[in-house]
Amino acid sequence: MAVLVTGAAGFIGSNVAEALLARGETVIGLDNLNTYYDVGLKHARLDALKKKPGFTFALVDISQLPNLLEVIRPLRDEITGIVHLAAQAGVRHSIDQPLDYLNANLAGHLHMLEVARQLPRLAHLVYASSSSVYGASQRVPFALDDPVDQPVSLYAATKRADELMSASYASLYKIPQTGLRFFTVYGPAGRPDMAYFMFTAAILAGKPINVNGDGTQSRDFTYIDDIVAGVIAALDRPPSGAVPHRLFNLGNDQPEKLSRLIELVGQACGRPVEINYLPPSPGDVPATWADISTSRRDLGYEPKVPLKEGVDRFVAWYQAFNAR
Repeated sequence: MAVLVTGAAGFIGSNVAEALLARGETVIGLDNLNTYYDVGLKHARLDALKKKPGFTFALVDISQLPNLLEVIRPLRDEITGIVHLAAQAGVRHSIDQPLDYLNANLAGHLHMLEVARQLPRLAHLVYASSSSVYGASQRVPFALDDPVDQPVSLYAATKRADELMSASYASLYKIPQTGLRFFTVYGPAGRPDMAYFMFTAAILAGKPINVNGDGTQSRDFTYIDDIVAGVIAALDRPPSGAVPHRLFNLGNDQPEKLSRLIELVGQACGRPVEINYLPPSPGDVPATWADISTSRRDLGYEPKVPLKEGVDRFVAWYQAFNAR
Protein backbone atom coordinates (compact mmCIF):
# COMPACT_ATOMS: atom_id res chain seq x y z
CA MET A 1 0.00 0.00 0.00
CA ALA A 2 1.19 3.52 -0.71
CA VAL A 3 0.66 7.17 0.16
CA LEU A 4 0.52 9.65 -2.71
CA VAL A 5 2.21 12.97 -1.84
CA THR A 6 1.70 15.87 -4.24
CA GLY A 7 4.19 18.73 -4.12
CA ALA A 8 6.81 16.19 -3.04
CA ALA A 9 9.70 18.45 -4.08
CA GLY A 10 8.25 21.33 -2.07
CA PHE A 11 9.17 22.38 1.43
CA ILE A 12 6.36 20.73 3.37
CA GLY A 13 5.83 17.92 0.87
CA SER A 14 9.43 16.70 0.97
CA ASN A 15 9.44 16.69 4.77
CA VAL A 16 6.13 14.83 4.95
CA ALA A 17 7.40 12.27 2.43
CA GLU A 18 10.56 11.78 4.49
CA ALA A 19 8.55 11.23 7.67
CA LEU A 20 6.28 8.70 5.97
CA LEU A 21 9.27 6.80 4.58
CA ALA A 22 10.91 6.80 8.01
CA ARG A 23 7.98 4.87 9.44
CA GLY A 24 8.03 2.33 6.63
CA GLU A 25 5.44 3.69 4.22
CA THR A 26 5.71 3.44 0.45
CA VAL A 27 5.52 6.97 -0.97
CA ILE A 28 4.67 8.05 -4.51
CA GLY A 29 5.75 11.65 -4.99
CA LEU A 30 4.36 14.01 -7.62
CA ASP A 31 5.63 17.48 -8.53
CA ASN A 32 5.88 19.68 -11.62
CA LEU A 33 9.14 21.35 -10.51
CA ASN A 34 7.95 24.80 -11.55
CA THR A 35 10.23 27.81 -11.49
CA TYR A 36 8.42 29.91 -8.88
CA TYR A 37 11.66 29.67 -6.89
CA ASP A 38 15.07 28.04 -7.36
CA VAL A 39 14.53 24.60 -8.89
CA GLY A 40 17.95 23.59 -7.59
CA LEU A 41 16.54 23.56 -4.06
CA LYS A 42 13.66 21.37 -5.20
CA HIS A 43 16.08 18.96 -6.86
CA ALA A 44 18.16 18.84 -3.67
CA ARG A 45 15.07 17.82 -1.67
CA LEU A 46 14.17 15.20 -4.27
CA ASP A 47 17.70 13.82 -4.41
CA ALA A 48 17.56 13.19 -0.67
CA LEU A 49 14.22 11.38 -1.00
CA LYS A 50 15.34 9.25 -3.93
CA LYS A 51 18.10 7.77 -1.78
CA LYS A 52 15.52 6.28 0.59
CA PRO A 53 13.87 2.90 -0.01
CA GLY A 54 10.17 3.03 -0.77
CA PHE A 55 10.12 6.32 -2.68
CA THR A 56 9.20 6.77 -6.33
CA PHE A 57 8.71 10.05 -8.18
CA ALA A 58 6.73 11.19 -11.21
CA LEU A 59 7.13 14.57 -12.88
CA VAL A 60 3.57 15.72 -13.52
CA ASP A 61 1.50 18.90 -13.38
CA ILE A 62 -1.74 18.24 -11.50
CA SER A 63 -3.47 21.01 -13.44
CA GLN A 64 -3.21 18.76 -16.53
CA LEU A 65 -5.80 16.07 -15.83
CA PRO A 66 -5.00 13.64 -18.71
CA ASN A 67 -1.32 13.52 -17.71
CA LEU A 68 -2.21 13.11 -14.05
CA LEU A 69 -4.59 10.24 -14.75
CA GLU A 70 -1.99 8.52 -16.91
CA VAL A 71 0.39 8.47 -13.94
CA ILE A 72 -2.25 7.38 -11.44
CA ARG A 73 -4.00 4.69 -13.50
CA PRO A 74 -1.45 1.86 -12.96
CA LEU A 75 -1.25 2.72 -9.24
CA ARG A 76 -4.96 2.95 -8.46
CA ASP A 77 -5.08 -0.29 -6.44
CA GLU A 78 -2.01 0.61 -4.37
CA ILE A 79 -2.90 4.07 -3.07
CA THR A 80 -4.60 4.12 0.33
CA GLY A 81 -3.80 7.70 1.33
CA ILE A 82 -3.22 11.07 -0.31
CA VAL A 83 -1.40 14.05 1.16
CA HIS A 84 -2.17 16.80 -1.34
CA LEU A 85 0.27 19.69 -0.84
CA ALA A 86 0.91 20.82 -4.42
CA ALA A 87 -0.21 24.42 -4.92
CA GLN A 88 0.94 27.79 -6.09
CA ALA A 89 2.03 29.52 -2.90
CA GLY A 90 2.55 33.18 -2.11
CA VAL A 91 0.15 36.00 -1.32
CA ARG A 92 2.22 38.61 -3.19
CA HIS A 93 2.67 36.46 -6.28
CA SER A 94 -1.11 36.09 -6.52
CA ILE A 95 -1.37 39.85 -7.06
CA ASP A 96 0.94 39.71 -10.08
CA GLN A 97 0.18 36.30 -11.57
CA PRO A 98 -3.43 35.36 -10.73
CA LEU A 99 -3.76 32.74 -13.47
CA ASP A 100 -1.09 30.61 -11.76
CA TYR A 101 -3.58 30.16 -8.91
CA LEU A 102 -6.47 29.28 -11.20
CA ASN A 103 -4.45 26.42 -12.66
CA ALA A 104 -2.59 25.02 -9.67
CA ASN A 105 -4.92 25.74 -6.77
CA LEU A 106 -8.39 25.48 -8.29
CA ALA A 107 -8.06 23.14 -11.27
CA GLY A 108 -5.30 21.18 -9.53
CA HIS A 109 -7.36 20.62 -6.38
CA LEU A 110 -10.43 19.60 -8.34
CA HIS A 111 -8.34 17.15 -10.35
CA MET A 112 -7.05 15.55 -7.16
CA LEU A 113 -10.63 15.13 -5.98
CA GLU A 114 -11.41 13.40 -9.26
CA VAL A 115 -8.37 11.17 -8.77
CA ALA A 116 -9.62 10.31 -5.29
CA ARG A 117 -12.94 9.16 -6.74
CA GLN A 118 -11.08 6.59 -8.84
CA LEU A 119 -9.05 4.99 -6.05
CA PRO A 120 -10.94 1.99 -4.68
CA ARG A 121 -8.75 1.55 -1.59
CA LEU A 122 -8.41 5.21 -0.62
CA ALA A 123 -8.99 5.70 3.11
CA HIS A 124 -8.21 9.41 3.46
CA LEU A 125 -7.24 12.55 1.55
CA VAL A 126 -5.41 15.22 3.57
CA TYR A 127 -4.89 18.57 1.85
CA ALA A 128 -3.22 21.91 2.53
CA SER A 129 -5.27 24.97 3.27
CA SER A 130 -3.88 28.17 4.77
CA SER A 131 -4.20 30.65 7.61
CA SER A 132 -4.78 33.20 4.82
CA VAL A 133 -8.44 32.13 4.65
CA TYR A 134 -9.06 34.14 7.85
CA GLY A 135 -8.32 37.38 6.01
CA ALA A 136 -7.74 40.46 8.14
CA SER A 137 -9.78 39.13 11.03
CA GLN A 138 -9.53 41.26 14.17
CA ARG A 139 -10.49 38.36 16.41
CA VAL A 140 -7.51 36.39 17.69
CA PRO A 141 -6.63 33.63 17.97
CA PHE A 142 -8.17 32.48 14.67
CA ALA A 143 -10.75 29.79 15.43
CA LEU A 144 -12.24 27.22 13.09
CA ASP A 145 -15.72 28.69 13.48
CA ASP A 146 -14.60 32.23 12.54
CA PRO A 147 -16.11 33.67 9.34
CA VAL A 148 -13.82 33.10 6.34
CA ASP A 149 -15.80 34.81 3.59
CA GLN A 150 -13.70 37.98 3.19
CA PRO A 151 -10.32 36.96 1.74
CA VAL A 152 -7.86 39.80 1.18
CA SER A 153 -5.83 38.00 -1.51
CA LEU A 154 -6.57 35.73 -4.44
CA TYR A 155 -4.34 33.09 -2.86
CA ALA A 156 -6.61 33.06 0.20
CA ALA A 157 -9.71 32.88 -1.99
CA THR A 158 -8.37 29.81 -3.81
CA LYS A 159 -7.58 28.04 -0.56
CA ARG A 160 -11.08 28.68 0.78
CA ALA A 161 -12.50 27.45 -2.52
CA ASP A 162 -10.48 24.25 -2.10
CA GLU A 163 -12.08 23.70 1.31
CA LEU A 164 -15.55 24.11 -0.17
CA MET A 165 -14.84 21.79 -3.08
CA SER A 166 -13.56 19.15 -0.68
CA ALA A 167 -16.63 19.48 1.52
CA SER A 168 -18.86 18.98 -1.52
CA TYR A 169 -16.99 15.85 -2.63
CA ALA A 170 -17.11 14.47 0.89
CA SER A 171 -20.87 14.97 0.87
CA LEU A 172 -21.47 13.63 -2.63
CA TYR A 173 -19.01 10.75 -2.77
CA LYS A 174 -18.19 10.08 0.91
CA ILE A 175 -14.46 10.61 0.35
CA PRO A 176 -12.92 11.14 3.82
CA GLN A 177 -10.98 14.41 3.76
CA THR A 178 -9.12 16.67 6.16
CA GLY A 179 -8.04 20.23 5.37
CA LEU A 180 -5.13 21.71 7.31
CA ARG A 181 -4.81 25.47 7.71
CA PHE A 182 -1.05 26.01 7.94
CA PHE A 183 0.34 29.04 9.78
CA THR A 184 3.63 30.52 8.44
CA VAL A 185 5.71 27.37 8.13
CA TYR A 186 9.49 27.83 8.33
CA GLY A 187 12.66 25.80 8.77
CA PRO A 188 15.68 24.30 6.98
CA ALA A 189 15.35 23.96 3.20
CA GLY A 190 12.32 26.23 3.31
CA ARG A 191 10.93 28.49 0.62
CA PRO A 192 13.32 31.25 -0.54
CA ASP A 193 10.45 33.71 -0.94
CA MET A 194 9.71 33.65 2.80
CA ALA A 195 10.86 36.55 4.97
CA TYR A 196 13.17 34.57 7.27
CA PHE A 197 14.99 33.10 4.24
CA MET A 198 15.41 36.44 2.49
CA PHE A 199 16.53 38.13 5.72
CA THR A 200 19.17 35.47 6.33
CA ALA A 201 20.50 35.67 2.78
CA ALA A 202 20.77 39.46 2.91
CA ILE A 203 22.32 39.68 6.37
CA LEU A 204 24.99 37.06 5.65
CA ALA A 205 25.78 38.88 2.38
CA GLY A 206 26.24 42.14 4.29
CA LYS A 207 23.23 43.75 2.63
CA PRO A 208 20.26 45.62 4.14
CA ILE A 209 16.98 43.76 4.46
CA ASN A 210 13.70 45.04 3.03
CA VAL A 211 10.74 45.07 5.41
CA ASN A 212 7.24 45.79 4.17
CA GLY A 213 5.45 47.66 6.96
CA ASP A 214 6.86 48.83 10.26
CA GLY A 215 7.79 45.42 11.72
CA THR A 216 4.94 45.36 14.24
CA GLN A 217 2.89 42.85 12.24
CA SER A 218 2.88 39.44 13.89
CA ARG A 219 2.84 35.87 12.61
CA ASP A 220 2.28 32.50 14.21
CA PHE A 221 5.58 31.07 12.96
CA THR A 222 5.40 27.26 12.96
CA TYR A 223 8.45 25.04 12.63
CA ILE A 224 8.41 22.43 9.89
CA ASP A 225 8.81 19.43 12.23
CA ASP A 226 5.69 20.47 14.14
CA ILE A 227 3.73 20.85 10.91
CA VAL A 228 4.82 17.41 9.69
CA ALA A 229 3.76 15.84 12.98
CA GLY A 230 0.33 17.43 12.54
CA VAL A 231 0.00 16.23 8.95
CA ILE A 232 0.85 12.64 9.88
CA ALA A 233 -1.49 12.72 12.87
CA ALA A 234 -4.31 13.93 10.61
CA LEU A 235 -3.58 11.30 7.96
CA ASP A 236 -3.87 8.57 10.59
CA ARG A 237 -7.29 9.79 11.71
CA PRO A 238 -9.74 9.86 8.79
CA PRO A 239 -13.10 11.47 9.56
CA SER A 240 -16.40 9.63 9.36
CA GLY A 241 -20.07 10.55 9.39
CA ALA A 242 -22.54 11.74 6.79
CA VAL A 243 -20.07 14.33 5.49
CA PRO A 244 -16.57 12.98 6.25
CA HIS A 245 -14.75 16.30 6.04
CA ARG A 246 -13.10 18.39 8.72
CA LEU A 247 -10.64 21.24 9.18
CA PHE A 248 -7.80 21.88 11.59
CA ASN A 249 -5.47 24.78 12.36
CA LEU A 250 -1.80 23.82 12.49
CA GLY A 251 0.10 26.67 14.09
CA ASN A 252 2.40 27.37 17.01
CA ASP A 253 -0.08 29.26 19.23
CA GLN A 254 2.77 31.71 19.94
CA PRO A 255 2.58 34.72 17.58
CA GLU A 256 5.73 36.84 17.31
CA LYS A 257 6.28 40.28 15.82
CA LEU A 258 8.27 40.53 12.63
CA SER A 259 10.74 42.73 14.50
CA ARG A 260 11.44 39.80 16.85
CA LEU A 261 12.09 37.51 13.89
CA ILE A 262 14.57 40.04 12.49
CA GLU A 263 16.31 40.26 15.86
CA LEU A 264 16.66 36.46 16.10
CA VAL A 265 17.91 36.10 12.54
CA GLY A 266 20.52 38.80 13.16
CA GLN A 267 21.67 37.05 16.34
CA ALA A 268 21.91 33.67 14.59
CA CYS A 269 23.89 35.21 11.73
CA GLY A 270 26.14 37.10 14.13
CA ARG A 271 25.88 40.21 12.00
CA PRO A 272 24.40 43.70 12.40
CA VAL A 273 21.08 44.26 10.64
CA GLU A 274 20.36 47.25 8.41
CA ILE A 275 16.68 47.69 7.54
CA ASN A 276 14.95 49.39 4.62
CA TYR A 277 11.32 49.98 5.60
CA LEU A 278 8.90 49.84 2.67
CA PRO A 279 5.13 50.32 2.34
CA PRO A 280 2.96 47.36 3.39
CA SER A 281 2.35 44.79 0.66
CA PRO A 282 -1.15 44.35 -0.81
CA GLY A 283 -2.85 41.31 0.65
CA ASP A 284 -0.74 41.20 3.81
CA VAL A 285 -2.59 41.02 7.13
CA PRO A 286 -1.55 42.60 10.45
CA ALA A 287 -1.53 39.39 12.49
CA THR A 288 -2.06 35.65 12.47
CA TRP A 289 -2.57 33.43 15.48
CA ALA A 290 -3.86 29.85 15.44
CA ASP A 291 -6.40 28.51 17.87
CA ILE A 292 -5.12 24.92 18.01
CA SER A 293 -7.40 23.64 20.77
CA THR A 294 -9.24 21.30 18.38
CA SER A 295 -5.96 20.03 16.91
CA ARG A 296 -4.66 19.34 20.40
CA ARG A 297 -7.81 17.48 21.36
CA ASP A 298 -8.42 15.45 18.20
CA LEU A 299 -4.92 14.98 16.78
CA GLY A 300 -2.74 15.08 19.87
CA TYR A 301 -0.99 17.96 18.15
CA GLU A 302 1.49 19.88 20.29
CA PRO A 303 4.07 22.24 18.74
CA LYS A 304 7.47 21.90 20.38
CA VAL A 305 9.99 24.16 18.64
CA PRO A 306 10.16 27.82 19.78
CA LEU A 307 11.05 30.51 17.28
CA LYS A 308 14.62 31.08 18.49
CA GLU A 309 15.50 27.40 18.21
CA GLY A 310 13.88 27.14 14.80
CA VAL A 311 15.68 30.23 13.48
CA ASP A 312 19.02 28.95 14.78
CA ARG A 313 18.46 25.63 12.99
CA PHE A 314 17.54 27.38 9.77
CA VAL A 315 20.55 29.70 9.74
CA ALA A 316 22.87 26.74 10.45
CA TRP A 317 21.30 24.85 7.52
CA TYR A 318 21.56 27.88 5.23
CA GLN A 319 25.26 28.35 5.94
CA ALA A 320 26.00 24.65 5.41
CA PHE A 321 23.90 24.46 2.23
CA ASN A 322 25.59 27.50 0.72
CA ALA A 323 29.02 26.15 1.66
CA ARG A 324 28.24 22.98 -0.34
